[in-house]
Amino acid sequence: MQALTVTPGKRDSLRLRDIDGPPAGQGPVLVEALAVGLCGTDMEIIEAQYGQAPPGQDYLVLGHENLGRVREAPQGPGLAEGDLVVGIARRPDPEPCRACAAGEWDMCLNGEYTEHGIKGLDGFAREFWRAEPEALVRLDPGLADVGVLLEPVTVVAKAWEQIERIGQRAFFDPRVAVVTGAGPVGLLAALLGVRRGLEVHVFDIVTDGLKPDLVRDLGAVYHTEPLPDSGIKADVLVECTGVAQVVLDVLGCRAPDAITCLTGVTSSGKGPDVNVGTLNRRTVLGNEVVFGSVNANRRHYEAAAAVLAEADRGWLRRLITRRVALADFADAFAAQPDDVKVVLDIRPDGQGGKDPA
Repeated sequence: MQALTVTPGKRDSLRLRDIDGPPAGQGPVLVEALAVGLCGTDMEIIEAQYGQAPPGQDYLVLGHENLGRVREAPQGPGLAEGDLVVGIARRPDPEPCRACAAGEWDMCLNGEYTEHGIKGLDGFAREFWRAEPEALVRLDPGLADVGVLLEPVTVVAKAWEQIERIGQRAFFDPRVAVVTGAGPVGLLAALLGVRRGLEVHVFDIVTDGLKPDLVRDLGAVYHTEPLPDSGIKADVLVECTGVAQVVLDVLGCRAPDAITCLTGVTSSGKGPDVNVGTLNRRTVLGNEVVFGSVNANRRHYEAAAAVLAEADRGWLRRLITRRVALADFADAFAAQPDDVKVVLDIRPDGQGGKDPA
């Protein structure tokens, strides 16, 4: 079968290759891949910034955002042939730390977790893959065209869950939320904020086109000016760019008791000068909280599946701005000005096909 692979640590090694079908030992559920979403993580792996092949293998199959259809499943675990499913990207370490043992592998304490398409496990950009039933989340059958968005939704589902848990430390009655970045994660963070009845403001540098329209169609407010120039002091802030100056702006524009979630990963290197004393004083005297959030566990996947099932299907479809066949993968990684989410169609018709080989 065909798979999209890289050689970890080697720049520009992305290529389509023939590999063996998934061995039965990888799980009793056989899944035919339908689609894989692409994101900045995939680009960083292609650029050899990180990435780890499975043990004994010199290549890594790419792709952690995924959607598939069950071809074979054992009786009992609640899955059947034809079910639409998503594989959970991160898996617990083989000798689980306390967090992984509790099912909170997104909060792994020792870093020995694995991640499909990223760290130690092949990804989902291959025609077929296998999994254990507990590593799969079943989707509403009507989500075949947008279900590949599930993994990005899990990121913000976790972020909002953590925001609300932190808010229970004391009085918490947020009214205004700020989201920085109108990429897929930012737009989905805004969706979840609007669903909570908040006044949501989204900041991005794009001045026209699809991103502003998507934000406005949510009922949120789109901004192109820097956050400090807006005068907005938000109760909740979700930072989705990882841009050092934007992170600093977010930390300086908060209401008292604000909760700030950082989801974007900032590149190392010299950034803007920071007055740590001023930042500390504001945070302490304002009873403010800043925390980072990455990845998700099963609870967040199930919450994200409910979000997709309830959200406006037309709005979700518009997030997917390009669909590219697996054979044309190079085109998928050539950025276009209007890209929001680019998806590789592994099986474009969404139906079952040939047997794995």
